[in-house]
Amino acid sequence: MLSAIRNSLKVSINNVVRSFQTSTPVATEKFDHKRIPADDEGVQGEKIIDLDSVLKAKQELFPTAESDNLLFDGTPYKDLSVCNIRVSHNNTIFTMTDAAGVVKLIRSCGMEGFKNTKKGTNIAAQTTAINLATKAVDRGIRTIRVRVRGLGPGRLSAIKGLQMGGLQIVSVTDNTRVSWNPPRPRKAKRL
Repeated sequence: MLSAIRNSLKVSINNVVRSFQTSTPVATEKFDHKRIPADDEGVQGEKIIDLDSVLKAKQELFPTAESDNLLFDGTPYKDLSVCNIRVSHNNTIFTMTDAAGVVKLIRSCGMEGFKNTKKGTNIAAQTTAINLATKAVDRGIRTIRVRVRGLGPGRLSAIKGLQMGGLQIVSVTDNTRVSWNPPRPRKAKRL
């Protein structure tokens, strides 16, 4: 009796396996290619990074107590020049200072010749950053730290422009102010 049941189970399992092998594959959820933004939609520099592999490869990703004394091109981190980038929706302003905070260079998109709403674009920020970087390289500044403040379209392209201009960026810090006590909202509209 048991052998008959085993044989019938083997036959039924073999039939199921054959039916799976000969049948068409089961339709899975289709991948919607329309949802992926094109390369020209302002996402060129945005990539997904696997942080675990980066952390394993580079154990010194985050600063420690000894980070201020690390050498970059023979200069300690605490003595590197700082490029402050103030990004708004209407303009992007670059200020290059030394380690003590003394201003060396100031450039903005308006100073570069961009007018009105074009001052707030990412192309204007990148062009201004390239010009600032070439002037900084002419003055002997090669390695810098970057501080970004504000929200606007020129955040990423400003940093890219500094790199394209020939500067080596050691660290990027986000100094955007966060209001923990925002202004009171408008009164509700009466209907």
